[in-house]
Amino acid sequence: MTTVYERADPRTARGRGRPRPSPAGPLLALLWAGAAGVLALWWTDTPSVVGTAGWLTDAGRIAGLLCGYSCAVLVALMARVPLLERRVGSDRVARWHAMAGRYTVCLLVAHVTLILFGYAAQDGTGVVHETLSVVLDYPDMLKATTGTVILFAVGITSARLARRRISHEFWYHVHLLTYVAVFLAFFHQLALGSDFVGDPAARAAWYTLYLGTAALVVWFRLLAPVRLNRRHRLRVDSVHRESPGVFSVVIRGERLDELNARAGQFFRWRFLADGMRWTSTPYSLSAPPRPDLMRITVKALGDHSAAVGMLRPGTRVWAEGPYGSLTADRSSTSKALLVAGGVGITPLRALFETLPGQVTLLYRARTAEDLVLGGELEDIARWRGARVLYALNGADGSRPRFTADSLRGAVPDLAEHDVYLCGPPAMARDLYGALRAAGVPDRRIHHESFEL
Repeated sequence: MTTVYERADPRTARGRGRPRPSPAGPLLALLWAGAAGVLALWWTDTPSVVGTAGWLTDAGRIAGLLCGYSCAVLVALMARVPLLERRVGSDRVARWHAMAGRYTVCLLVAHVTLILFGYAAQDGTGVVHETLSVVLDYPDMLKATTGTVILFAVGITSARLARRRISHEFWYHVHLLTYVAVFLAFFHQLALGSDFVGDPAARAAWYTLYLGTAALVVWFRLLAPVRLNRRHRLRVDSVHRESPGVFSVVIRGERLDELNARAGQFFRWRFLADGMRWTSTPYSLSAPPRPDLMRITVKALGDHSAAVGMLRPGTRVWAEGPYGSLTADRSSTSKALLVAGGVGITPLRALFETLPGQVTLLYRARTAEDLVLGGELEDIARWRGARVLYALNGADGSRPRFTADSLRGAVPDLAEHDVYLCGPPAMARDLYGALRAAGVPDRRIHHESFEL
């Protein structure tokens, strides 16, 4: 396609200085400190533990307290807070969220099992009888039970084996039920938790934790997107076919420079067209944003992405963002190697145009026909005096291997480069190992994965 963008001058782009430190370390330390505080609450409220029933019940209390704390963390990580999404990185936050989800489900299983067995031992009854008594007779337990069932459903649909068999849309909408589950389970924590019943300070801290988390969700997932879309009024401007099954969508809006979007970042896009309005999908900017235009490039990999190519000019667009930390801010040297696999070229194409200094692009694809935006890449390379290298399958279908030697052969001073990766997870893992073997420090390898 003929680009609608004036090229950005890489000499004026931000980057090539001291990279901004990531807040990931302090944030993780804060989260673990919160878990330690929850354990301290149990410790100070428990003078002694006596007998089998006592051990079971108190172990259940610990698991329940940690599960309640983990639920708040789980929701906060879903809130799309800019500090996390842009400074830590959306893919890293997603991994934290997935880990918190596994912890939450495991703690929930432990809490339910230990409490019920502990109560049964204490009352001298069977576990089934005790379960019915707890669910039906204890305050707020019917709501908590419903929330528990929902959390288990979210956990099951999030398992890797289940994800392969269900659509992204179904998983996404089930995942949203996490909010309902946490809301329903909250009340029994204060009504039945012995650590809160007689401790106003603990109750106030728990309310602060949950209300603060709710405020993050309301602001960043509801109010901020409404403000963005009312102010910038996004619509599809044009759609262009780039290669078989790959389309670029140019999106027009007002005062888009106020978004402070950067090359390498992405938005979550919802196209208000038939069959697409209920799905929000992340797509990277495939060209530097302009004050009135943004562009994404999408490969047809499913029903939603396939429908992108059939969008009509004038279609309203609902966007959230910008997100992602794969930007020039990560650069610490005057040399950069960009390595793209398949449609992972989209954020790196924008960086290839704007990243300051000496830049080399290595593009991995099956065939020459799969080289998305290849003409633009060649034009940018000639314009800025950069290099574009291609790694294509052989005539027999064999894939070229990325090794430390092959990478050093392509870029002799590789160890002096910042390296930006974007592509399939398997390719990224292989490349990471090869780059480390080639002497590239871990702090100079920048990767963002959009695997959901």
